[in-house]
Amino acid sequence: MSRRRHRNHRAQRSHAFVIDEPEIPFELPVVYEDERIIVVDKPHFLPTMPRGMWYHSTALMRLRENYDEPDIIPAHRLDRLTAGIVVFVRDIKARGKYQLLFQNKKATKVYECLAPMAPVSVPKFGTTRSLSECGTYAGLVFPLERRSRIIKVHHILQAFEEPGDVNAETVIEISECQPSDAVNAGYRAYTLHPRTGKTHQLRVHMNSLGLPIKGDDFYPTEHKHDYDDFTHPLQLIAKTLEFEDPYTGEHRRFESRYELDVNA
Repeated sequence: MSRRRHRNHRAQRSHAFVIDEPEIPFELPVVYEDERIIVVDKPHFLPTMPRGMWYHSTALMRLRENYDEPDIIPAHRLDRLTAGIVVFVRDIKARGKYQLLFQNKKATKVYECLAPMAPVSVPKFGTTRSLSECGTYAGLVFPLERRSRIIKVHHILQAFEEPGDVNAETVIEISECQPSDAVNAGYRAYTLHPRTGKTHQLRVHMNSLGLPIKGDDFYPTEHKHDYDDFTHPLQLIAKTLEFEDPYTGEHRRFESRYELDVNA
């Protein structure tokens, strides 16, 4: 058996317990590809790569099967419930440089979300600092900087904040473009600029401010749904991704086609 076939066989054996894996009924559009990378616009609910009960219904396995290229790997990840831009590397020799873009925070990510149009609550842990030139005296708390320590324990779905050294930073501002019906429903769009990449960071930070993201099944409390229930997507989108290509030096910018939907 060749090394490539052996690797695929081994991966399939490790997920042999997946029997009734739901089919996720959303396409995986490719927005860019060259000889080194494939950039996709991942839909809500589709995992980036195999984990737990998910194997075939993942972005990684779809790409490997569609391109017949078993060496494709993600350069970074998105939560299953988050939609937006993800970069995959197809050239084995290029893996290191593209993954380092994200590990060294040289890729700029901008997210959009829908959350309540409400006053900001004081978080229990960490700090919140207004970045507004007018300060908080005029009631202009946005944009603001949220800094805290976030911990994610294996096998526990929710991440949590605790006292200690800061490992998660996010800048949050009110989006310039607001969905037309958001205000009437009590929501508004926020633009999120993560400076770090901790698991569930944006969801935890928004929730800690008393602004849980619409459709979030984990924060502030956990709500269980059937695995094949795709009716209420989390209103969080990895909207744009920018970086300097480590091989060509070209500036790359990709934008998700997904839009926030207050009625979802």
